[in-house]
Amino acid sequence: MPRLTGRLPRGFGPYGRSYNPSMANLVTLTRLLLLFIVVWLMYQQPTPWQLASFFVIVLIFVLDALDGYVARKRGETSLFGALFDIAGDRIVELTLWIVFADNALVPIWVPLVFIARGVIVDTIRSSNAVAHGVEPFALMRSPVGKFIVSSRLMRVLYAVVKAIAFAGLALREPTEQWLPDTWQHVSWPITALTYSCVYLSVLLCIARGAPVIAEFVYAQRHDILKRPGASR
Repeated sequence: MPRLTGRLPRGFGPYGRSYNPSMANLVTLTRLLLLFIVVWLMYQQPTPWQLASFFVIVLIFVLDALDGYVARKRGETSLFGALFDIAGDRIVELTLWIVFADNALVPIWVPLVFIARGVIVDTIRSSNAVAHGVEPFALMRSPVGKFIVSSRLMRVLYAVVKAIAFAGLALREPTEQWLPDTWQHVSWPITALTYSCVYLSVLLCIARGAPVIAEFVYAQRHDILKRPGASR
């Protein structure tokens, strides 16, 4: 999860230092390396080892929570860390959605929604964060926008829902193939929970992106409505 809580420490900003080697950044990098292991497992010939992808995905999301905690405890907050963490989040979620869609576990429109929302919202947030020297989630102004986008409750809920969706999808095929008797007893609740979280993830993705876009459009309304050729 993003690691800053407001204004950057001294020395960081649009014209200051933008990189601080930290343990939190290493945690984010570890998440990306674990992601490649999951993708590799998903495309191997059927093997019981594919069950490990479930546990690796759980570990990825545990580390997602851990990197923010580590950054705060060690005083390693930085603009680079916040943006690197957001980039890591997007790489993880987009890669997994695309892989699961490629394996016919989710409809293709699911990753397309996340890609479109991610490109638009992260471009707005990251550019504003660099321009103003603040953590991307601190840019929201309206109370509703702050709650939906920036509140710890919504961020944790979003992460947990995605973690359940990804872990359930990763568990489905190897369990069905290598533990068929067990799967007969647990298939319905696991499938129901997994796909409920898949579609809830889509709804939360859209809901958490809408305030960012709305506030940006409102802030830029004069430029958007300006007639071509009009003076600045």
